[in-house]
Amino acid sequence: MNILILGSGGREHALAWAVMQNPKCDKLIVAPGNAGIAQIAECAELDIMDGGLVATFAEENAIDFVIVGPEAPLAAGVADRLREAGFLVFGPSAAAARLEASKSFTKEICDAAGAPTAGYARFTQAGPAKDYIRAQGAPIVIKADGLAAGKGVIVAMDEATALEAIDDMLGGAFGDAGAEVVIEEFMEGEEASLFVLVDGEEVLSIGTAQDHKRVGEGDTGPNTGGMGAYSPAPVLSAEVEARAMEEIVKPTMAEMARRGVPFQGVLYVGLMIKDGAPRLVEYNVRFGDPECQVLMLRLGAQAMDLMHATAEGRLREARVNWAEDHAITVVMAANGYPGSYQKGSEIKGLDTLPEDSRNMVFHAGTAAREGAIVATGGRVLNVTARGDSLAEARDRAYAMVEAIDWPGGFYRRDIGWRAL
Repeated sequence: MNILILGSGGREHALAWAVMQNPKCDKLIVAPGNAGIAQIAECAELDIMDGGLVATFAEENAIDFVIVGPEAPLAAGVADRLREAGFLVFGPSAAAARLEASKSFTKEICDAAGAPTAGYARFTQAGPAKDYIRAQGAPIVIKADGLAAGKGVIVAMDEATALEAIDDMLGGAFGDAGAEVVIEEFMEGEEASLFVLVDGEEVLSIGTAQDHKRVGEGDTGPNTGGMGAYSPAPVLSAEVEARAMEEIVKPTMAEMARRGVPFQGVLYVGLMIKDGAPRLVEYNVRFGDPECQVLMLRLGAQAMDLMHATAEGRLREARVNWAEDHAITVVMAANGYPGSYQKGSEIKGLDTLPEDSRNMVFHAGTAAREGAIVATGGRVLNVTARGDSLAEARDRAYAMVEAIDWPGGFYRRDIGWRAL
């Protein structure tokens, strides 16, 4: 089978690695890819936001199956264009991708489905939004309605921060994504993620994870795209997961189908859990990053079979074969991230590290220049390891981190602390 993966981050490197473990993969192309992906697959320069261009490329390269990694091309309808051209695709339609692309749409669906989530209100004008905040008080959560690259959520612990967030969002800080804001109740509890495959009808849980959003140790400092993750997440026990599936996921998917926009792909279910009761924080319509990295290391070759079954509508016959193991990933980021950071610093020592089913460094923001690996992004490497216990996985991952020679980067030293 000839497979095309769209994307260039750590998530796509992990997906590519898992696909390459499967003997059914004859050829893998990743567009545009990165320096790490180029070591295991063919990379192609391609504008993945242009569905027509992607479809032409897939035709020219005799592609049998396309896996869409990031949310932006999904929201732009790239999966729709590929399906129109006759390709098998893993990823939802643009209409179904609104579950991530519009916070307001998700709230409407949750209301109709009776799925437990935070109380909320929607605004397009600053004045009424600020009046609402003053009436509700802090802490409170301010969200840009549209896609903002994971940065459009402000958890305001005081009223002044919330009011400033309103000015930023409705003032254009996030472009069109912030033209409408959703203001939500602050939910207390522990946050974790459930990953579910959906083929339009059937749903199949494929694992849990917990990431670390804050840049600083002890979960302090500003939010980031994620500084590390581990799987499974102990807070998402079998009982909590079952409740989340019955009370949140299945009713949402049924409501989407009822509206004529069945969902097909992976559903990232962000949950807040308190006293064993899950409530929805958000849906994403693609694998989380860096959660995908720990899931793929645990799933291995079967990940491709599961995604293929999802795309073909065969989830009813699919099963996940879990090992009793744990995985952890530590993000190495460029100094200054999530603020301004320099690009182009050289990373040494990667060629000395093991690369196998228990130890992998997934590249996120890297490029190869004159024989060297250099940093090109904010989050640059995902140092990932498996172990029979989370402590063993953590020790493996940090041993690899310490072997990497990169003065231009930093990392958190406490990934997994909640579980450990």
